[in-house]
Amino acid sequence: MGRLSADLLAELSQYDSATVFNAVVKVRGKDNEDYTGPDIRYLLPEFGAFAGYAVTCEATPLDPAPSPLPWDAYYDLLDQTPGPIVAVMKDTDVRPRRGAIFGDGMAHLHRALGVVGAITDGCVRDLVGIRTAGLPIFGYGTVPGHGPFQLRRVGEPVVVGQITVSTGDLLFADVDGVVKIPGDIAEQVVQTAAEIRRWERGIFDSYRAPDFDWETYKANRKK
Repeated sequence: MGRLSADLLAELSQYDSATVFNAVVKVRGKDNEDYTGPDIRYLLPEFGAFAGYAVTCEATPLDPAPSPLPWDAYYDLLDQTPGPIVAVMKDTDVRPRRGAIFGDGMAHLHRALGVVGAITDGCVRDLVGIRTAGLPIFGYGTVPGHGPFQLRRVGEPVVVGQITVSTGDLLFADVDGVVKIPGDIAEQVVQTAAEIRRWERGIFDSYRAPDFDWETYKANRKK
């Protein structure tokens, strides 16, 4: 699967998730549900939109059962993956969302390893510190603590926010949620997003026009 150039990724980040989703649907010619549900939310929306390629893992903040996987297995993968990276972390604890699965120390390290945003279906802590690290993050909410904190799997598909994400997937995120963009149509999606934006701007301008008339609009719409 090819990767978007830095210029196209920068252009993609100028849009919004609704426009990107609409572009995917238009290019594919069919609807999909490759977007997150309302069970997770953008905890630091002031950072705005971000886009990058997923690196996935599963972890348990509280489960004391030992894990054969050291955390270096995850951070090695981040280090070996070209950026921009979106870290996607699944909370697979026996009591998911009870302990924090992400904190400010992790945020600083993730940023150093090329991560531009993080998505988890678990809780985070040290949100002020995560903001200081400059890491946009999605999550279920916040709590102040966690337990033994074990890494369970790295690089495997995970379901987070009601979408399945695999390592290498292209993700776009903003205040409305996260959209998965199929790699084989990513360039077309960027182009189509620009077309949709221009079309919408014309429509909205017509709505705001002083001489807007509903009956005339309906008649023109059918032409």
